[in-house]
Amino acid sequence: DAFIWSYVDGKPIRNHFTSEEEVPARTPLSDRISKDLKKRGFKFVGSTIIYAYMQAVGMVNDHVNDAIYISLETSFGEFSLQISSFP
Repeated sequence: DAFIWSYVDGKPIRNHFTSEEEVPARTPLSDRISKDLKKRGFKFVGSTIIYAYMQAVGMVNDHVNDAIYISLETSFGEFSLQISSFP
């Protein structure tokens, strides 16, 4: 846990995208984490998988700006619930 969170200094990255199309499948940071894990002998840790993991555990907040979301920060990390706007 501390190892993976050390890449973001223990704080979630909050992106400010305006559309779902802007949300990336991978980033330079997920590329770096993937490469580091592969050097340590991990398998099936490609950049896209790592970025999805980062989103799932709250290391990255990719909520689109027009979505309503509730965020709760706890000692275990940040949890959020997203309610997307529908046309």
